[in-house]
Amino acid sequence: MRTHHRGGSFMKLFYMPGASSLTAHITLREAGLDFTIEKVDFRTKKTEHGEDYLTINPKGKVPALLLNDGTVLTEVVAIVQYLADLVPDRQLIPPAGTLSRYQAMEWLNYVASELHKGLSPLFDTHLPPDYKEQVHQQMESKLLYLDREMAGQDYLLGSRFSVADAYLFTMLTWADRLGFDLYATPTVGHFYQRIKLRPSVVAALHAERAESQAVD
Repeated sequence: MRTHHRGGSFMKLFYMPGASSLTAHITLREAGLDFTIEKVDFRTKKTEHGEDYLTINPKGKVPALLLNDGTVLTEVVAIVQYLADLVPDRQLIPPAGTLSRYQAMEWLNYVASELHKGLSPLFDTHLPPDYKEQVHQQMESKLLYLDREMAGQDYLLGSRFSVADAYLFTMLTWADRLGFDLYATPTVGHFYQRIKLRPSVVAALHAERAESQAVD
């Protein structure tokens, strides 16, 4: 496992505004943990303090979570489960070893493989129009699937918010930016609007905007 020299006693989340790192940021706030955030420049791979981000995460992607002991944890699905397990009383993910935990992992992996991976190509401005339309249609079918699966419940796992919902919300922000009509899938659309009002989400979005304005 990778380690990195650190100063300070709080965990640090490396993020890019609008990226999947928002999922980890929301989770940190839901968990009530002490942490700091540091912006990474996508083009230069430098942190806002001028450090080479590739020495922290050679993958060059966000999020990366620098732990108190200097260990660096990457990949959003791993990070949010780690954070949720630190605060079991917050019930951000079902206990390890339970069927509910595996159902949570099922949703986390679905969001990662079908939504995250599926939406990413649409940000490429050089994507051929016919391929773009094909991807767009595929994503619409996935949103319809989500709408059916979530019908009659508030969250992916039923009646309680989990880290899977934080990940889904982040991907819906992408879909929204890309011009998808989320209200064509009413359950998904209402979920998106409701999660947007959660205090953790409001605080995370505000902090990332404020941090970006301070360093840009």
